[in-house]
Amino acid sequence: MILAVVWLTKATTGRVGRWSRGSGAVGGGPYAGPVPAPKVAKKVAEPEPPKPDTSLVRRARKMDRILAETYPDAAAELDFTNPFECLVVTVVSAQTTDRRVNAASPALFAAYPTPEAMAAAPREHLEQLLGPLGFFRAKTDSVLKLSQALVENHDGEVPRTLEELVKLPGVGRKTANVVLGNAFGLPGITVDTHFGRLARRFGWTEETDPVKVELAVAALFPKRDWTMLSHHLIWHGRRRCHAKKPACGACPLARLCPSYGTGPTDPEVAEKLVTTQGPA
Repeated sequence: MILAVVWLTKATTGRVGRWSRGSGAVGGGPYAGPVPAPKVAKKVAEPEPPKPDTSLVRRARKMDRILAETYPDAAAELDFTNPFECLVVTVVSAQTTDRRVNAASPALFAAYPTPEAMAAAPREHLEQLLGPLGFFRAKTDSVLKLSQALVENHDGEVPRTLEELVKLPGVGRKTANVVLGNAFGLPGITVDTHFGRLARRFGWTEETDPVKVELAVAALFPKRDWTMLSHHLIWHGRRRCHAKKPACGACPLARLCPSYGTGPTDPEVAEKLVTTQGPA
């Protein structure tokens, strides 16, 4: 093997020596050959979820169309006027009713209408405003940290992606999807207790984990339907398909529901269980 040798003068190195290609230093050893490229681990492709049965897709979409006709006014039942308000009221609605949140939110946003204002709010005053909602100390902590994060990391604006939203303090996938669907008009499936219960009763999925429920149901519907689908199931769960005693005999989905008979099937008895407004 012929080695490339370069003689270096004292003017450049302070001594005379030679550099061998591959040694990496003056006076190094013989050339050991090319350095092998580092091994790059191959990415293992995640298996795609199995496509749902066509008959299930058709039945699920027919059920949603019936619910859309049954509840033409279905919408978010929390009051808000902008993305920041939507985010805050959704965060503080945990473990309380929408009615209580709607009663408390006007005074909250009158005092602190922006992330900047709420981030600088005195804790004592926030606790007073959030007191009627229960767990007010934890909720005060959540809205303070949330507002501070919006100011410090997002210039006081609510982010418009699921990935960014779930990084905010106190925000999970459910809250993020509520904001995406209702404040920004972007597709999102909100898996709350009602949605998960009905998705299982309808035979759309057997999953209990909210994220897995979300993914399973998402495979049954086009993205454009996700937000309204969430409203339809939540409204139906609050008004007819109750957790303990569903009004099966007064349900417009009776012929399509595999869980028909879980509650009273007598029309007169079932009708008495129907409410015009959700309990939460």
